[in-house]
Amino acid sequence: MACILGIDPGSRITGFGIIDMTRGQARYRDSGAIHTPAGEVALADRLVTIFQAIEQLIATYRPDEMAIEQVFMHRNADSALKLGHARGVAICAGALAQLPVYEYAPRAVKQAIVGRGGAAKEQVQHMVCALLRLPNRPQPDAADALAVALCHGHTMGTLNRLERAGLQAATRP
Repeated sequence: MACILGIDPGSRITGFGIIDMTRGQARYRDSGAIHTPAGEVALADRLVTIFQAIEQLIATYRPDEMAIEQVFMHRNADSALKLGHARGVAICAGALAQLPVYEYAPRAVKQAIVGRGGAAKEQVQHMVCALLRLPNRPQPDAADALAVALCHGHTMGTLNRLERAGLQAATRP
């Protein structure tokens, strides 16, 4: 069994999702969002909030691995830079806890969960609910983090099956 912490980084809201993967089956443990202070708060203070919250999640759930969504450049370079900072502190929290950290492109996560790289947030939420048999839709940031964790769990499961079959995977994520 592997416990996976999935992270959907953001400088205002960082989603997290925690699942257990056992023989290709995912089981939901927890999810939610880290909300940084509102208003005119310095970016450094928001980053500290994210870092400390992820440290606490790691201490509480003791994940075996961490998976995080990569930065994508949409229209606003400033937003992408802030997102990169949030990713950096999340990765640092995982690395300091000696977790292997894996990164996935947003399109790859959507492809793995929905079957389409350009899927809408609502489709990701729906499929996360279906795959984890959740009674209610998690908030979008938590659903995205759960999708990252599920993508990683399934990717690693496939790579492990290939290795057991004697096939060498080209690369691990």
